Amino acid sequence: MTVQSFLDRYFSAIEAEMRTVVNSTSLELHDLYGYLHYHLGWADEEFRPVGGHAGKRLRPAFCLLTCEACGGDWEQALPAAAAVELLHSFSLIHDDIEDGDTTRRGRPAVWALWGVPQAINAGDALYALAHVALLRLADRGLAAETVIAALQLFNRACLRLTEGQFMDIRFESQENVSTNAYLLMVEGKTTALLAASCELGALVADAPLLQREHMRAFGHHLGLAFQIQDDLLGIWGDPQVTGKPVGSDLLRRKKTLPIVHGLQRSEPLRALLAQADLSSDDVDRAVELLEDVGSRAFATHEAQQHTDRALVALDAADLQTPAADALRELALRLLNRVR
Repeated sequence: MTVQSFLDRYFSAIEAEMRTVVNSTSLELHDLYGYLHYHLGWADEEFRPVGGHAGKRLRPAFCLLTCEACGGDWEQALPAAAAVELLHSFSLIHDDIEDGDTTRRGRPAVWALWGVPQAINAGDALYALAHVALLRLADRGLAAETVIAALQLFNRACLRLTEGQFMDIRFESQENVSTNAYLLMVEGKTTALLAASCELGALVADAPLLQREHMRAFGHHLGLAFQIQDDLLGIWGDPQVTGKPVGSDLLRRKKTLPIVHGLQRSEPLRALLAQADLSSDDVDRAVELLEDVGSRAFATHEAQQHTDRALVALDAADLQTPAADALRELALRLLNRVR
């Protein structure tokens, strides 16, 4: 089976599991669940059913694929897959508020349509529903101790996610951010949930502890490589492909890995990014300065290092199933993307 055949099999099942959880018959709560359906790509602004606006559902896909790769029944892991996607969706609603982003997946963000207070409520609802979804593991025949273990690792990921977002926001007002601090932020904001997705899949499959640890490490390094590649695309990506202007992360003063690296090594870059406004020429100059001090090469090397470590961890798990081959293919596809 190809990786796409696995994903095609999973996608409708993930959607069905999520819809079972994100559901209410209360007329008083119609709008709240309308916000959630809109954000999840199931409805338009008038809450009419639509398609084509859902995210990639990568985290639940890694959860199910890991479960199957470890010899488990992927359908047993559906509650965990739904939980990680709902938690990710909660974080996006709050991220959009905190970053002031008015669009999400080509449509107005929830807060831009219905205001910050109700968007916060919508995000909080998804956070709670993620836990409701996870507890449905008990309905799939898993032992109570397995469900508790799943809840423990899920909550650790929740906390790390919030810690990472805190650091990311704080970095915006900090002139000096170390590479280590940046990586700690990414380990929370991006990596924690992907690592948890992989570990949850292995846990549901009743994989041995060492194999679970290898799968967590796989997700951890995969998440780091993914974010660093995203950082590279935020400066050097093709605007026609990414949909973002050249040097978009520079314009937003984001502390991404190449920018953190460059700020530590270039006084002209520090002076340039200290300006209140950046012209297109300023952005071009900043990109040149990053190239001059080796920031692009450094970030590219780091992304490759974490890619290699992810694949080493996957090999160490010693998974001898077709799903394991698909897992490797999906990881490489993710790391070789251009958008």
